[in-house]
Amino acid sequence: MDLPLTVPDLADATELSCDVLVIGGGTAGTMAALTAAERGANVLLLEKAHVRHSGALAMGMDGVNNAVVPGRAEPDDYVAEITRANDGLVDQSTVRQTATRGFGMVQRLESYGVKFEKDEHGEYAVRQVHRSGAYVLPMPEGKDVKKVLYRQLRRREMRERIRIENRVMPVRVLTHPEDGRAVGAAAFHTRTGAFVVVRAGAVVLATGPCGRLGLPASGYLYGTYENPTNAGDGYAMAYHAGAALTGIECFQINPLIKDYNGPACAYVANPFGGYQVNRHGERFVESDYWSGQMMAEFAAELASDRAPVYLKLSHLPEETVDAVESILHTTERPTRGTFHEGRGHDYRTHDIEMHISEIGLCGRHSASGVRVDSHARTTVPRLYAAGDLASVPHNYMIGAFVFGDLAGADASQYSAYEGALDPAQLAAAHELVYRPLRNPEGPPQPQVEFKLRRFVNDYVAPPKTGAKLSLAVEAFDRMSAEIAGMGARTAHELMRCAEVSFIRDCAEMAARASLARTESRWGLYHERLDHPERDDEGWLHHLDLRKSPSGAMEFTARPVEPYLVPVPGFAPPGGAERHLGEVELVPVATAGPREAPPAARPRADADPAPAASAVGACAVGAAEPAAPHPRLLALLSLVEDSPDLDALGPYLDDPDPAVRAAAVTALGETAPTGTGPVLAARLRDDAPPVRAAAAAALRELVEVLPAGPDLGAGLREALAVPDAAVRSAALEVLRALRLGDAALYGGALADPAVDVRAQAVRALVSVDAVAELRRAAGDPAREVRVAVARGLAAVRDPAPEPLRPLLDDADPLVRGAALAALAGTGCPPEYAGRAGSALADPAWQVRSGAATALRAAAAGQAVPALAKALADVNADVRKAAVLSLLVHRTDAGARTALAGASDDPDADVRAYAARAAR
Repeated sequence: MDLPLTVPDLADATELSCDVLVIGGGTAGTMAALTAAERGANVLLLEKAHVRHSGALAMGMDGVNNAVVPGRAEPDDYVAEITRANDGLVDQSTVRQTATRGFGMVQRLESYGVKFEKDEHGEYAVRQVHRSGAYVLPMPEGKDVKKVLYRQLRRREMRERIRIENRVMPVRVLTHPEDGRAVGAAAFHTRTGAFVVVRAGAVVLATGPCGRLGLPASGYLYGTYENPTNAGDGYAMAYHAGAALTGIECFQINPLIKDYNGPACAYVANPFGGYQVNRHGERFVESDYWSGQMMAEFAAELASDRAPVYLKLSHLPEETVDAVESILHTTERPTRGTFHEGRGHDYRTHDIEMHISEIGLCGRHSASGVRVDSHARTTVPRLYAAGDLASVPHNYMIGAFVFGDLAGADASQYSAYEGALDPAQLAAAHELVYRPLRNPEGPPQPQVEFKLRRFVNDYVAPPKTGAKLSLAVEAFDRMSAEIAGMGARTAHELMRCAEVSFIRDCAEMAARASLARTESRWGLYHERLDHPERDDEGWLHHLDLRKSPSGAMEFTARPVEPYLVPVPGFAPPGGAERHLGEVELVPVATAGPREAPPAARPRADADPAPAASAVGACAVGAAEPAAPHPRLLALLSLVEDSPDLDALGPYLDDPDPAVRAAAVTALGETAPTGTGPVLAARLRDDAPPVRAAAAAALRELVEVLPAGPDLGAGLREALAVPDAAVRSAALEVLRALRLGDAALYGGALADPAVDVRAQAVRALVSVDAVAELRRAAGDPAREVRVAVARGLAAVRDPAPEPLRPLLDDADPLVRGAALAALAGTGCPPEYAGRAGSALADPAWQVRSGAATALRAAAAGQAVPALAKALADVNADVRKAAVLSLLVHRTDAGARTALAGASDDPDADVRAYAARAAR
């Protein structure tokens, strides 16, 4: 029985030592331990559950998907098949290890006692499931594989070399503080809660996939396609140890039985004559391999009127159904028969309804994982990764065994680490484990995990968009605090809380990696609606992520290594790695462009409220809003008598900022002589509400304030105030009162605030400072560049040439504004040609600007182009074309075009076209 715990002292940690530390006792971990021990290493195998029944194998296994048996398949064919299935993004050297070593592993497993199906002549009964290549080798007693492996681990000669610690959960890989190599791990006992520190010569991560990432359609936390204990432990540990992960944007999504967390196993049924169909009984899968493209076809069928989708078995003869049942109800999932029985379904009378699993991270059926080379080495020295955790695409069970073997062999060369361990790393791991004990009343793990994984489903599951993925990143950032606040009382609950932190790390990796890859690839696995095309030229690269020294998640585009086996249709471009840095989030704070300042910021263009309301608003910030400050009441009374500056002076200098703000508002209401300089001085007040009130009053009174030198001096001084709203207001008033010059306004172009720089552009236009405006055409903010484009058309002597760089701007809104500006600067033949070409731009704003530009061009060049623009799909483009044609209506072609526009479906277009008749 779990008992309440207290936080153990870090100094009381249990210390263990080994040559090779293997984390995870599943498929790859078991093999890594066996191989390392066979090579003479002292091995410590840590498993957070119990090795006897841990990992995916313990859930059942009916066969291997990638047995390259001599005489039935060739390694090169298999490598090519996996390359095609993964859209060319493959390190073939790793896949080739599975292809060439897989058959030897089958024989090794057979020597342990694992049974593979053979024909009457003793040959392996390899089945062809996919349209090319025969790689599936059934395992009649697959349910017993883990039992066989455990028996091998417990052999006398292995027990002398392999120490198994069950119920011990690592949370961090420990690294050397100087060279970064792996030197051990920090862990805790999931029953006693004791903290455990391990020193090791090398560390093998074999913790399986992150199956508990998305939330199953059933809503059950542990009703996942993968083993629900696989919470992304190894992904998080590798990341925090500094290792590179790759392909994290390539999700695992599988077809499964509707409402049952197990595969429908079409690959088992296919050799018996079963197949996937829609409700009309039509076979619909075009893809030639289990891949994201197949899942895209599957998802499309589910979303159509041809759904549901089924695994069809009802047409098979009785003896075939019996054979399929014996595999699917015993070897693959023992609970499967019970599930169907509960629904009253029988394969003879009911086909199996299929659906799509939740998303996960896994190398077995997709490509995501810790980056490894052909010896299972990660980018961190002496740290290895194998199995579903490693980024070897479509690696399956045989691949897990092969890379476990490779990792164990390479790691066995190192002996136990005897140096000092980094105390900061140990303290951080200790805090990660035990912080829930300090907050026992905090939110329980199931609630926090459900919320976290619901966000994964809402924002990360495909089809993906930049906006949804950005919302996901924001949600996961917020949830860091919630996860830190989770409560626990027992060691088991500590384990679950630690798993939630791993899931959160994986969720953030998945979201950020999906944002970074700006294309669609792998079918449903990475379908970006905002980047729907596959881009081999720009993105036939691995996307690696790692933790930067500053703690940020950064990305690198790594070229695909030259193929060992050529594959038609794919040509890795080679070249150098591209460091991408941190991914840029899509703005998601507002729906569409933000037309006004944020609500938290004072509206500079708002009308000031009446004096009484203004005073009340300021009083809200006072300490006692229910009992107004007596000075405010006195000021309110004074305003009724239209006081002069002397009367308002004591209130303007009051120590209470609420009183000063109210006095400034009153000053704007009454505007006695000398108001301008006083308001300008209050722009430098220490209190933001006072500065906001002064800015609003100056804007309101700008038409009546005398443009004296004192006011000008005060406004210039305000340009140095840290408050951007103040600087913007000062520039606006300086411009309106003609109190500035080109040098002053040009200096403001270097202001860090976009609003201030935009005001500076307007001010420069007021003094016809074309040279300074041209300098501002390179401003990083689109809003400023748009203002420059419009401003260049508004100076006294406009010319088209200064618009040239803006016509080539990368932003369509800037190009559109620059084109529209040509209507004011003039549009000589060269620019008219550019405008005509721009009528084919993908962005309607650019096409509209181009149509506007042509009103200033010669009719012979403009009218034919504008006539074609009347067929544009966008009504605003057609409207701009009509307005430009009206300028050219003396031209016969323009009149003909306008007459044709009189029946346009848009009322505005029709109305403007009708003007040609008047």
